[in-house]
Amino acid sequence: MAEKKHEIYLGNPNLKRANVNTNFSPEEVQEFIKCQADPVYFIRNYIKIVNLDQGIVNFDLYDFQEDMVNRFHDHRFNIAKLPRQSGKSTVVTAYLLWYAIFNDNVNIAILANKAATAREMLGRLQLSYENLPKWLQQGVVNWNRGSLELENGSKILAASTSASAVRGMSFNIIFLDEFAFIPTHIADEFFSSVYPTISSGKSTKVIIISTPKGMNMFYKLWHDAEKGQNEYTTTEVHWQQVPGRDEVWKQQTIKNTSEEQFNQEFECEFLGSVNTLISSTKLKTLIYEEPKKKSEGLSVYDDPEEGHSYHICVDVARGLTKDYSAFTVVDTTEIPYQVVAKYRNNKIKPLLFPDIIHRVATAYNQAYIMIEVNDIGGQVADIIQFDLEYENLLMCAMRGRAGQVVGQGFSGTKVQLGVKMSTTVKKTGCSNLKQLIEDDKLIFRDYDIMAELTTFIQKGPAWQGEEGCNDDLAMCLVIFAWLATTDYFRELHDDDVRMKMYKEQKEGIEADMAPFGFIDNHVDYEQTIVDDEGTQWNVDEYGDNSHMWEYLS
Repeated sequence: MAEKKHEIYLGNPNLKRANVNTNFSPEEVQEFIKCQADPVYFIRNYIKIVNLDQGIVNFDLYDFQEDMVNRFHDHRFNIAKLPRQSGKSTVVTAYLLWYAIFNDNVNIAILANKAATAREMLGRLQLSYENLPKWLQQGVVNWNRGSLELENGSKILAASTSASAVRGMSFNIIFLDEFAFIPTHIADEFFSSVYPTISSGKSTKVIIISTPKGMNMFYKLWHDAEKGQNEYTTTEVHWQQVPGRDEVWKQQTIKNTSEEQFNQEFECEFLGSVNTLISSTKLKTLIYEEPKKKSEGLSVYDDPEEGHSYHICVDVARGLTKDYSAFTVVDTTEIPYQVVAKYRNNKIKPLLFPDIIHRVATAYNQAYIMIEVNDIGGQVADIIQFDLEYENLLMCAMRGRAGQVVGQGFSGTKVQLGVKMSTTVKKTGCSNLKQLIEDDKLIFRDYDIMAELTTFIQKGPAWQGEEGCNDDLAMCLVIFAWLATTDYFRELHDDDVRMKMYKEQKEGIEADMAPFGFIDNHVDYEQTIVDDEGTQWNVDEYGDNSHMWEYLS
C-alpha cells in the first residue's frame, strides 16, 4: 500500500514522519522486542550497508564485530585498536543507531578529526535508517547532513573533535573516531573541558576507536587501560581476523606501501612518523610513568635534592592555543642526566610565565635557566632578570666564528638574555640530543615528551614537529642538548659529556674488534706471550707501522 503524503518526512518515502501511528502485527511486535533486547540481533537482521561490489546489502557481522557490539553494550568506556579498512566505523554507527531508536531522550555525538568525516559517518547511519522497515523507525523530527532528531527525543550530532563543537551540550554517548589522528592541543582541550561532563554520568558511554599513529593521547589511554589505570575496556583486532586477509594479501600490501606503514596501519603498532630524530628502535623502548605530583601544566617526577645541580630550558609560546609554553627541568649532577620535571601549558599568558619559571627554578636549588629568545621569549627573560632579579639566568654573547658563547654577567652590545635558535644551535642541539637519548645519557619518563619525539621529524635540512603536532618540549631538550656541548656547561660540571660518549663508544669498538687482533691492546711487542692453553706467541715488528703475528709451536 502506498504511503500517504502526510505520513512521510519531507517527501522521502523511506522516512516516517513524526506523530504517525504505527499498527504492529503480532510478528512485528515480537521482532521489535527482540531488537530492543539485543543490538547484535538488530544489526544482523535489519541494518543495511553499502558494498562496493554489490550495492546495498545486509550487514553480516564478522565475529570480531559482533564482539565489539557486545562490549559497547556491556561497558561504559570502550577503547578499540583496529587495523585500517576493518569496518570499525560502520560497526559503531550501527550500534549508535540501535541506541537512538530504543532509548528515549538520548544525545549522541559522532566526532572525528574532520567535520566532513563525521558527517560521512552520519550519512552511513542515515542510509541504514532509511532502509529500516517503518515499524522499526521512530518518526523523524529533523534530518540534515550534520544532525538528526527522532520523535522519541533522541538526537545525533556529527562534528569535529573539538571542545567548541560540543561545548555546553550534554551527551549520553560520545563516539571518537580515529582519535590517534587528532592534534595534541585539540585532544587536550577536549578532554579537559568536555570529557568530564560525559564521564560523570552513571550510564553515559564513551567509545574511542582508532588505528594507532605514534605516541599520543590515544596511545596513553590505551596503555593506561592495559595497566588498569583507567576504566576503559580494550578491544584489539588483528588484521588476520578480517576475512580475505592472509599472508599473500600482507605481502602484496607491503609491496604497494612499505613494511613500516603496514606495521602501523595493520599490525597496529604504535610507531611514530618516519624520519624521526630519535630512531624508531629507541622510541619503542621508551616507557612513561605517572608523575609524583601534577598541577595545571607542571608534572614533577623527582623532588629537588640537596647538593644537586639543575638546568631549566624554556620555550615560550606566542599566546596561541596551538602552541605551548614549556620548560624542562634536568638534573645535571651526573650522567645520565634526568628530566625531573616539566611544564607545558597552552593557556598561560606570557606575562605570567616568568613567575612560574622563577618559582620552579628557586625550588630546584636555584637552577640555571636558559630561555630561547627568538620571539616573545626575550620579554620573559627580561622579567626574570630585571623584575624578579634572578641570578642564575644564562645569557649568550656573540663571539664571531665561535657563535653564541654561554655565560653569566657578560657586558657589551652583542649580548642577549638567553639563546637565539639559530641554524647552528638547532643543528648541534639535535645532533647531541639524538646521541644523548640513544646512548641513555638523558633519561625521561614523561608521556608528553615521548609523544612529541615520535613526531619530531626532518623537514629539509631542519628538524621540527610534523604538521599538526607540537614540538615545544622537544625544543626544550634541543636547547639543553646544545647547552651540554658548551665550554661553560663543561666547566660548570667539570665534565665533558662529548668526550665521555666518545670514549665509551671507542672502548666498545675496541672490545668488539679485539678478538680479531685489529686493536692495539697496549702489549709490549718485544715480549713473548703465552696464552691460557700454553700456546706461545711471539710478536715482532715489521716495517714502520704494521704488526704481524708469528706462530711458534
